Amino acid sequence: MTVELGTPSPQLLPRVVETLRGWQDESAPLHLHPGDLGWYWRLGTDAAAAAVRTWSRDDEVVAIGLLDGPDALRMTVAPGAWQDDDVAQQVVADVCDPVRGVLPDGAVVVEAPHATRVHELLGERGWGAGGPWTPLRRDLTDPVEVDGLHVEVVEAGRTAEFTAVHRAAWGNERFTDEVWQTMAAGSAFVDARCLLGRDAAGVPVAGVTVWSAGPGRPGLLEPMGVHAAHRGSGYGRRICLAAAAELRALGSSSALVCTPTANVTAVATYRSAGFQPEPERLDRTRG
Repeated sequence: MTVELGTPSPQLLPRVVETLRGWQDESAPLHLHPGDLGWYWRLGTDAAAAAVRTWSRDDEVVAIGLLDGPDALRMTVAPGAWQDDDVAQQVVADVCDPVRGVLPDGAVVVEAPHATRVHELLGERGWGAGGPWTPLRRDLTDPVEVDGLHVEVVEAGRTAEFTAVHRAAWGNERFTDEVWQTMAAGSAFVDARCLLGRDAAGVPVAGVTVWSAGPGRPGLLEPMGVHAAHRGSGYGRRICLAAAAELRALGSSSALVCTPTANVTAVATYRSAGFQPEPERLDRTRG
């Protein structure tokens, strides 16, 4: 059967999110998560839908990709098709041909799980290895203790302090209250929470957004940040613990996060909060 490339309409985007939610499994390495689509949703429903690519066979979605910028595709494959050569051949053909509307000509990046035939086939086609990323996972079987930080769930109409912390943490003025509202209106946010951490004096010092994929499935931290004026006091570790505790309350089996290996401070912060590093991930790049 033919594997067909498509772009969902805004109305069909929630269905893609639900499909991706069902692909999350504790036995699999970290791969594209509904939280990745949820975070991108801050740009608007139309923009999020336009950035998604699906590959379907006999009306069943077998691969999903997110264009995280004009030259980067983050994608994954349905659990039963990770080594399906027909799926991989079509995905790689579409990725390599600018006319297909996935990636342009020139230097581009594809993030695909190492255990997939897509990743292998790109290597066979001469695509090199990009910079290493470190996935980390914290098991949520046992309760998570959080101390030294007052944590609250951010609610609509009370987002100003949370968005201010994010802007200060990332040096990015684009994350406004309006952007938060757009993100929170997306279907992926149904099982998500934004957490704001305050110090002993009640000052907002850290924030994180967590995305559940449903009970018994791994949840995701995306993004986490500490206010630039309050770094070095252990708030990163504490807000990560709070994120893990919140995901556990939502029924997640583990908490996942991924960061460039070169960001040794971030890796150390997650490890201090009980996240265990997994094998490094290398993207596929075409120069």
